[in-house]
Amino acid sequence: MIIDLHTHTFFSDGALIPSELVQRVGVAGYAAIAITDHADTSNLEHLVASMVRVAEDLNKTQSVTVIPGVELTHVPPERMASLVKKSRDLGARVVVIHGETIVEPVAPGTNRAGLDAGADIIAHPGLLSVEEGRLAAQKGIFLEITARKGHSLTNGHVARLALETGASLVLNSDGHAPGDFLSEALAPKIVQGAGLPSDAFTALQANARLLLNRLGYRLP
Repeated sequence: MIIDLHTHTFFSDGALIPSELVQRVGVAGYAAIAITDHADTSNLEHLVASMVRVAEDLNKTQSVTVIPGVELTHVPPERMASLVKKSRDLGARVVVIHGETIVEPVAPGTNRAGLDAGADIIAHPGLLSVEEGRLAAQKGIFLEITARKGHSLTNGHVARLALETGASLVLNSDGHAPGDFLSEALAPKIVQGAGLPSDAFTALQANARLLLNRLGYRLP
């Protein structure tokens, strides 16, 4: 059963309300999902409060474990530490950083700022440096292998760097619409396409479970 820790709803640029997102991934065989809509200082309070509320409500009735989160997006690196802390204080359980993907003009230094701030996941980190990979390994911060078109162009680099530095990887959909979410057939192929061994999907799912265990979630 799939654990996906990076998804979006229409609270940012996704197509679905949270209830429909959770219903769809439940039918697709998901075990857990983090809703991590895009945020900066303009919408952080409202967004996290809404996600905390809907996660609490859905977890009473749905088989999928719903985790309230946030993706800090195009935040100036010098503001990253304060916003990671504020996100946690507001109730975000999973804090994702919109990393330095090569298909968007993300500010240089964003990956490092997210690592220094102690985020949980650096999403689509692009051409991550060896030093940043080692810091991720040292701090137990996860690097993302992504299914998202465009962002996935550097999956091979991220995978190789993680193997070199000992950093831990997770696989996420970065899903925005119904056709974006992972399936049990496709997910292992995305991992293999990044140049990882055929059995690595199981290890990446174990990493996602480890992160949830740290946060106090116990999946069946």
